[in-house]
Amino acid sequence: MMPFGGMAARLQRDRLRAEGLGQHNNAIKYLNQDYEALKQQCIESGTLFRDPQFPAGPTALGFKELGPHSSKTRGVEWKRPSELVDDPQFIVGGATRTDICQGALGDCWLLAAIGSLTLNEELLHRVVPHGQSFQEDYAGIFHFQIWQFGEWVDVVVDDQLPTKDGELLFVHSAECTEFWSALLEKAYAKLNGCYESLSGGSTTEGFEDFTGGVAEMYDLKRPPRNMGHIIRKALERGSLLGCSIDITSAFDMEAVTFKKLVKGHAYSVTAFRDVNYRGQQEQLIRIRNPWGQVEWTGAWSDGSSEWDNIDPDEREELRLKMEDGEFWMSFRDFMREFSRLEICNLTPDALTKDELSRWHTQVFEGTWRRGSTAGGCRNHPATFWINPQFKIKLLEEDDDPGDDEVACSFLVALMQKHRRRERRVGGDMHTIGFAVYEVPEEYQGTQNVHLKKDFFLRNQSRARSETFINLREVSNQIRLPPGEYIVVPSTFEPHKEADFVLRVFTEKQSDTAELDEEISADLADEEEITEDDIEDGFKNMFQQLAGEDMEISVFELRTILNRVIARHKDLKTDGFSMDSCRNMVNLMDKDGSARLGLVEFQILWNKIRSWLTIFRQHDLDKSGTMSSYEMRMALESAGFKLNNKLHQVVVARYADDNMGVDFDNFVCCLVKLEAMFRFFRSMDPDGTGTAVMNLAEWLLLTMCG
Repeated sequence: MMPFGGMAARLQRDRLRAEGLGQHNNAIKYLNQDYEALKQQCIESGTLFRDPQFPAGPTALGFKELGPHSSKTRGVEWKRPSELVDDPQFIVGGATRTDICQGALGDCWLLAAIGSLTLNEELLHRVVPHGQSFQEDYAGIFHFQIWQFGEWVDVVVDDQLPTKDGELLFVHSAECTEFWSALLEKAYAKLNGCYESLSGGSTTEGFEDFTGGVAEMYDLKRPPRNMGHIIRKALERGSLLGCSIDITSAFDMEAVTFKKLVKGHAYSVTAFRDVNYRGQQEQLIRIRNPWGQVEWTGAWSDGSSEWDNIDPDEREELRLKMEDGEFWMSFRDFMREFSRLEICNLTPDALTKDELSRWHTQVFEGTWRRGSTAGGCRNHPATFWINPQFKIKLLEEDDDPGDDEVACSFLVALMQKHRRRERRVGGDMHTIGFAVYEVPEEYQGTQNVHLKKDFFLRNQSRARSETFINLREVSNQIRLPPGEYIVVPSTFEPHKEADFVLRVFTEKQSDTAELDEEISADLADEEEITEDDIEDGFKNMFQQLAGEDMEISVFELRTILNRVIARHKDLKTDGFSMDSCRNMVNLMDKDGSARLGLVEFQILWNKIRSWLTIFRQHDLDKSGTMSSYEMRMALESAGFKLNNKLHQVVVARYADDNMGVDFDNFVCCLVKLEAMFRFFRSMDPDGTGTAVMNLAEWLLLTMCG
């Protein structure tokens, strides 16, 4: 179960987020490091910053190929820029695409994204804040703002960089005195645990983390008819574009084709132009290789004969605007040579690509937790329904006069969080996807319901992600008639744990919310019984245990419950613990004696008997234990409706390693829930949904619980 302090911290974070923390103008200080305060401390003490949260050393480099004893890290020295060049600069003459040259790390995907970022100065300076230099107020500390899973974080780094033989090991600038790109790479490595975690990835990942935008991916072997139009419009809007050639085997990785294109390597698309070539329009596209060299040698490459057949002024203009490692090629060749194109829409513009209307956006955070909300895909009907569910209400159809179909466009983007960090311990991306269902009539207009197994057994999905895939994000454009729909995000297999962000972008106004139970308890009125109502046999049993004082202590309660439960051979249990018996006494004890009288014990016994009936109903396989999925329905039968977060807490607290819940844990859970609901209601007699208590009352509640 989450420690009490951890739960309190999460609640506090949720409140701050609701007040705007995590937006770009109010970024979260990563690891609570405050750039301005740390810089000031260094200036006042006359020292250069050394980052205690990401120390310059072997662990910052990696764990396998860049691990402490690998050949690639032998001889690595961490040096500050002033130890490498006489006059280090942060940015020289503005950030340009030649500032980003790849080093000995397979993060070309990241460099392609940084390269595209330099084409948009406003965007660049959201990531690379102004006012940083090696001259004024230099203290060996720099900071960058990076979007992470729905929120902006401000990441502080020191300027100790890994070098070998006096040269930067990883990203470097063609202008050897310039260091902004190397420091940005270090900040990104810190966010992901180490440099090696950045090896291998999709350009869209970098695009999104530098913009907070949403990415789309196109298979150029099955492109839409208007692919050229889509690229042109994306560049006009300042979108970031990346392209690559798929590899078909490990031998292909970074293999160079005979016309000098590199397979499995991330390029950025930087321009698209029409030229008049031999009396006809020719579409040209400009591509950049983040290596800074190795360029296309086919038609329209540097020095090729095609340039001789266009207007000299046009030729001069197009060539002047090229950087090293950048080249033109015909759009036809581009479509033939490259396999995929990735576009990151910086602002949620119109999905039609033809008008600059705004998309409407919603961002949700969710969690897949084993046993409570990690149900796997639709191939697993017994558990699929427990995944988180989100409702979209599509209110207006698209403005699309050329289409007879009345439909609403929306884009669903599902992103798993923090998976790169898991690489150090052998983890990696889960295989993820989503399905979209139409809301049944009886549930339209309501949020407070979590659809159960029967619904998904009876209903087909209306749309789904094209594939389940082990990428950080899966996104799809979908068109459906106006109405209410449910998006169910999941991992492919059940029981896979991860946090995720679900973003929904709709072209027209829509209404989106998480579909979840409203927390409630249907508590029966306390039983009114007297000693006269109690059977003699029960009285005699009680008397034998209670002794002369006719009250049962916690110890005596444990003895009697375990004796009775042992007679029920169909129940698997390791017996009631002292803790659970203490909770029962706290629930039933009306006079504060910490002991139960005959009537109190009879009422408790009646509860346990009714809970036993529920337990048996929901132990579907008659194993003597209940699965944590069955637990959700069993709690509802007992009158308790809980939301996803609470179910995660309940499973973490009461289920065993195999996601089973035995009878004693089931009873303990119900006792705890009833006690907490009754206490809350006593503090909220008017039913406002808010309880007010002083510190002494709060401590009494939590210390007894």
